[in-house]
Amino acid sequence: MRTDIVHIGAGELTYEIRNIVAVGEKLQELGMKTYWENIGDPVAKGEHIPKWMKDIVSETAQDDATYGYSPTRGVLATRKFIAEQTNKRGKVQIGPEDIIFFNGLGDAIGKVFGFLKRTARVVVPTPSYTTHSSAEAAHAGDRPVAYKLDPHNHWYPDLDDLEKRIKYNPAVAGILIINPDNPTGAVYPVEIIKGMVQLAKKYDLFVVCDEIYINIIYNGQTTLPLSDLIEDVPAIVMRGISKEMPWPGSRCGWIEVYNGHKDPMFEKYIQSILDAKMLEVCSTTLPQVVMPRVVTHPQYQDYLAQRIQRYERLSNVAYDCLKNVDGVLINRTNGAFYMSVVFDDGVLHNRQTLPIENPEVKAHVESLVNKPGVSLDKRFVYYLLGATGVCVVPLSSFATTLQGFRSTLLETDEDRFRKIFDTIADSIKIYLAS
Repeated sequence: MRTDIVHIGAGELTYEIRNIVAVGEKLQELGMKTYWENIGDPVAKGEHIPKWMKDIVSETAQDDATYGYSPTRGVLATRKFIAEQTNKRGKVQIGPEDIIFFNGLGDAIGKVFGFLKRTARVVVPTPSYTTHSSAEAAHAGDRPVAYKLDPHNHWYPDLDDLEKRIKYNPAVAGILIINPDNPTGAVYPVEIIKGMVQLAKKYDLFVVCDEIYINIIYNGQTTLPLSDLIEDVPAIVMRGISKEMPWPGSRCGWIEVYNGHKDPMFEKYIQSILDAKMLEVCSTTLPQVVMPRVVTHPQYQDYLAQRIQRYERLSNVAYDCLKNVDGVLINRTNGAFYMSVVFDDGVLHNRQTLPIENPEVKAHVESLVNKPGVSLDKRFVYYLLGATGVCVVPLSSFATTLQGFRSTLLETDEDRFRKIFDTIADSIKIYLAS
């Protein structure tokens, strides 16, 4: 074309969580049975939506108003409900005007990072959930500025490293917190979040906090939502219904803006996000109307508790399967439904393999691992998929130099889940010995 039409940040837009699906589907065509442990969709992994929840959705869909536009910020009654819930539990106080609905948190993330000034950066964790790190890097047209999550300390943020990233990068305007964390499954202690808030206050930054998993915590761990800890620092908190209800196909998420009027520049920035949403008119109406009815239903808390108990059991099964495997570092998952496994430094090289019986599958896997630039952990992931059908995601795709993989804890058949993680453990041993 006569002029370059490609966005400066286009090369930063990667999402290996779904890219790996294309490889798995190709291997299925070649006769492989695949176990999808790559994506956090509870419904796809077999969780059944209870009848009472389906009844609420179907009853609500009988109302003609649910087929029309909602206000740009979102359904007023739902925003009032969310504000009341936040004000009950948190020290910060918000009103319905401080809430904006989006078509899923992917939409919200795109707006929050996309409408920052290009030279303004948000420091993100490493490893980092790909949608956040890619969106932030794409808006700036540069690699993410990242602070370390320490696998030797329960995947907690390294506050010293975070302060260095802020202090020596004057373009940093904000801090991203994901709590509970994806991809690591860590739940951050209150003192660590307080420390991150104090760094934001010290350097005059705002905070973005993804709390999509805030009500999915187990193994005796505790934390607090940012609304309890933010003090007078400007902040955006992200929430949604895709994981908790769960209704990922609803594409329904929202942001809560804390201290939105305490800094004129931050206030103008939030207005730009709202203006961008206004150009789209609004987000989908039906799930917004449904949400308060579901979460206040008499059976909802028991339903959620049962799911959390299952995730806790599976987190311990996965940990027990892998904790004694040489060559990898394992942390027990305490929130959300992911586990990240890190290979020890130096144990991976580009000559390792796993035995693959199907010659066509073997040929396809070898064509993939021999491509230029394939990371060492991606080689393992491809061989694991070709040899066993287990589909996980290379950890290096989560904005980190660490080599490893992320798996989910969503399999509803617990015997199958144990077999999958026993298979992963055996495959690591064989691969590292090859």
